[in-house]
Amino acid sequence: MLESHSTLRPRESPPSFAPRLGVIALLILLTFAILVSRLWRLQVQEGENLRSLSENNRLRLKRTPPLRGVVYDRQGRVLVDNRPSFNVVLVPEDAPDVRATLHALSDYVPDTTVVRGETLPHNPRRPSYEGVVLAKDVAWSTLVAVEAHQVDIPGVDVEVSTKRQYPPAGLAAHLLGYVGEVNSREMSLFPGYRLGDLIGKFGIEKKWEAELRGQGGGQQIEVDATGKRLRVLGEVEARAGKSLLLTLDRDLQQKAEAALEGREGAIVVLDVHTGDVLAMASRPVFDPNVFARGIKLDEWHSLLADPLHPLSNRAIQGQYPPGSTFKVLMAAAALEKGVITPATRFSCSGGLPFGNHVFHCWKKGGHGSLDLQQAIAQSCDVYFYQVGQRLGINSIAEYARRFGLGQPLGIALDHEAGGVIPDPAWKKEVLNTPWFAGETLSVVIGQGYVTVTPLQMAVVAATIANGGTVYRPRVVRQVTDDESGTVKEYEPEVINKVGLKPETVQLVQAGMRDVVNSPTGTGKKAQLPDILVAGKTGTSQVIAGTRGKGKTLPRQYRDHAWFIAFAPADNPEVAVACLLEHAGEGGGAAAAPVVRQVLADYFALTRGEKPEHAQVRPKVDITS
Repeated sequence: MLESHSTLRPRESPPSFAPRLGVIALLILLTFAILVSRLWRLQVQEGENLRSLSENNRLRLKRTPPLRGVVYDRQGRVLVDNRPSFNVVLVPEDAPDVRATLHALSDYVPDTTVVRGETLPHNPRRPSYEGVVLAKDVAWSTLVAVEAHQVDIPGVDVEVSTKRQYPPAGLAAHLLGYVGEVNSREMSLFPGYRLGDLIGKFGIEKKWEAELRGQGGGQQIEVDATGKRLRVLGEVEARAGKSLLLTLDRDLQQKAEAALEGREGAIVVLDVHTGDVLAMASRPVFDPNVFARGIKLDEWHSLLADPLHPLSNRAIQGQYPPGSTFKVLMAAAALEKGVITPATRFSCSGGLPFGNHVFHCWKKGGHGSLDLQQAIAQSCDVYFYQVGQRLGINSIAEYARRFGLGQPLGIALDHEAGGVIPDPAWKKEVLNTPWFAGETLSVVIGQGYVTVTPLQMAVVAATIANGGTVYRPRVVRQVTDDESGTVKEYEPEVINKVGLKPETVQLVQAGMRDVVNSPTGTGKKAQLPDILVAGKTGTSQVIAGTRGKGKTLPRQYRDHAWFIAFAPADNPEVAVACLLEHAGEGGGAAAAPVVRQVLADYFALTRGEKPEHAQVRPKVDITS
């Protein structure tokens, strides 16, 4: 019987396979260690940051810019409003390849320079996931194309914004002003603004920025991986800015600007009892809608380089010698100081010798013997030279300042000039030279160092019309918060009481009435058929020695033409000042017909007639 030697042994691996198992086990262990390490880093070390990034990729806070307030004229008609606008924006964080996206976008938005360059402007202040505007105020066809090709242009979206809308043809452009995107300097001066926000740059838009701006809002939105909006999760609505009700009358403003067409100059129309600015025209003009859409660099340079300075508001920034319009102040000052009486007469033979110089009258042959009322009506220089000698420069300056000259009147607009009313102290401070007696004779007829603005001379006319009260010119009557319904009223404000005796007011008013209505008056071209007009002509020399040369001179050397007026003369309502730059003619010939037309339009509007049917008398050729 055979003995069994069979015993069971564990299966042994072939010697050649054992090392392989060890390597595999090591690799598995190493891989597991790497995964654990990576998970530790993602979950523990960087977990908070990555969770935040993930949330930001999915949820966005989109800021809504504030809506600016509306500006109305005195009748409640819209002057400045907002219109919807669409911008093409790119969120770089949502575009895997920015250059490729921009290149693809150029097929749909061909007019954006950013797209052509295939690069984005560097802005270190841009928050993450805030869009970069590539094209502003795009056409509807562009909007449709961008929306239809979202897959080809990841990170690109269309945002809704607003653009400021101003009246056509630059109506009241210098008074209304314009807006533009806030710059870095303005952001540092006015906290709360963000890049892309609009801010007032000029005119009412700038001066009343705090009221007009409004308050921004925002949306919390959910987006997909390409940044496309999926839904709105929450919203804080933007608050519109406050609305402004102006003193301006849109129809009268249009008529005043039409009266200035083809000329350089300014017209100001005031309510004599309140100081309300009913019209303020300045020519040449610019179109604020160009600024609203985003002015191009070449357009901006063209405006700056224009020798006629269309951006300047001549009504409040232009400073000119007032010429003979200044004589109405001098007449009032002389009567109040008692240096003359209404019956005081001087003889004019065409000039007044003074020292080694002869101060000429505008009328070569002279005016003969005149009293004060006649001297105003005929604008006799020689009469007022002698008034100036009796008054002296200090009294001249005192009364000019009482009427509001020599300093800004405080109208609620930026960059108002104050003009110059000279006296010995002023000359010593500015020129470091003494005052000479002959200079007083130049000042008393509105020449020499004295300068004024058209707004100031409109105030002078209104002050004489109302008996001596200087009102601060008012452009805003109400500020209204449409949401709360609250209204802030701005009442007429008195700057000064000149302190004129009734008989002084009556005589100066009578002299101005005769300027227009007397056979010898210098302003007959301002006559209206049914309304009694009072006024004063003025011609101011740009350079000495050019009197009478008119339009034979180069434009920049020609005289300026002035006319100030109020009407009706027997019960004044409205005052007007007109300045025509380098007209080359006297105020009676050039400026008086312009004022006549403005007054005709005013009374046609206030009497319910159609301005285009307003009748004015035929022009009368006179020398002034």
